[in-house]
Amino acid sequence: MPASHRPGLRVTAGVTIPESELSWRFSRSSGPGGQGVNTADSRVELVWDAAGSAALSPVQRERLLDRLGGRLVDGVLTIAASEHRAQLRNRDAARERLAVLVAEALRPPAPPRRPTKPSRGAKERRLQAKQRRTDVKQMRRRPRDV
Repeated sequence: MPASHRPGLRVTAGVTIPESELSWRFSRSSGPGGQGVNTADSRVELVWDAAGSAALSPVQRERLLDRLGGRLVDGVLTIAASEHRAQLRNRDAARERLAVLVAEALRPPAPPRRPTKPSRGAKERRLQAKQRRTDVKQMRRRPRDV
């Protein structure tokens, strides 16, 4: 389906970024390209205003802004793609990268670790293993005259 007819960028089962919130910038890409290198604007920048997006709930927005704070400039996320020679493939790569980045940032935090103590048996086994190592090393020493 052409990019103009897509309903939006699906990030997770519950989050789809509308196509109207995504803006594109194109420029000349560095690297190989032969004769077409100076004419084709194959480098792509995908720009999404995360802070002003209607696709996110307030909780999701808060989590996203917190986790991607270092990558955002005034609440706007920019993703550049220039690894392919074709602009269309770079557009698809940028869309994919945005979806993965946002999905990762929206994942709920892991449950906190509940501290546990080693069982009595585990403590005993550990001390026995230490004693065995001590015995082995003592046997390797030179005999002492007392």
